[in-house]
Amino acid sequence: MAETIDAITLDWWDEHGVQRVRQLRKEVLSRGAWTTIVFAFQELERDGETWGPVKFRLARYQKRGGRFLPQSKFTFSSS
Repeated sequence: MAETIDAITLDWWDEHGVQRVRQLRKEVLSRGAWTTIVFAFQELERDGETWGPVKFRLARYQKRGGRFLPQSKFTFSSS
């Protein structure tokens, strides 16, 4: 959970320290208690060496208890 909008990211590493999701870009569409963000990102392919196609995620976060909690998300891509 993030305490600020700027701290929200899609970057994710597995338990072995391998980055599995990398965020390419983030655009904040609305700020406040309910925040909407669009992310451009890629996921690491199963071979563990190449990155997949660029995907986009539209996500909504609600600020509760001083932290932004994910409430809904929708991911789309051209593939």
